Amino acid sequence: MIIAVGCDHIVTEIKDDLKKLLESKGHQVLDAGTYDKERTHYPIYGRKAAHLVTENKADRAIVLCGTGVGISNAANKVNGIRCVLASDPVLVQYARKNLDANVLAFGGRVIGPGVIEDLVDVFLETPFEENKHTDLIRQIDQLRFETDLSHSELFDPFLNDWEAGIYHD
Repeated sequence: MIIAVGCDHIVTEIKDDLKKLLESKGHQVLDAGTYDKERTHYPIYGRKAAHLVTENKADRAIVLCGTGVGISNAANKVNGIRCVLASDPVLVQYARKNLDANVLAFGGRVIGPGVIEDLVDVFLETPFEENKHTDLIRQIDQLRFETDLSHSELFDPFLNDWEAGIYHD
């Protein structure tokens, strides 16, 4: 599998260790940066790694910053990206199986190497299972193109069904 990785300056060493881990498992790694400890900004590298996925140059991406919050938000701004910010393998498994997450994000200052390895293994080994969530993924992807509130009618059929009592969770 081809995996893109990206990070900010705070977690460069962790990204470099992650690259070695991925390569030791037989994956090809595309390093979107950053490459040193010089101050930089995570949106640049979250976007670069995500674009490698949407341009079909990488199968998936893994992005990290101090907390994972900023870089996951940056990656999710790229059309076609479904990035999961996780610190627990159960969340990653759910996101892969049900939501076809194509980018994994985590905070290098929040979790340790053992958890990172577990998250990566689950992210790369869990297949997407087409199921009842496929329509929800389509709806999520449509939201990427929303630029104003004029498309609020997108959810009218579902809201009408809800009010009619069709959904029973």
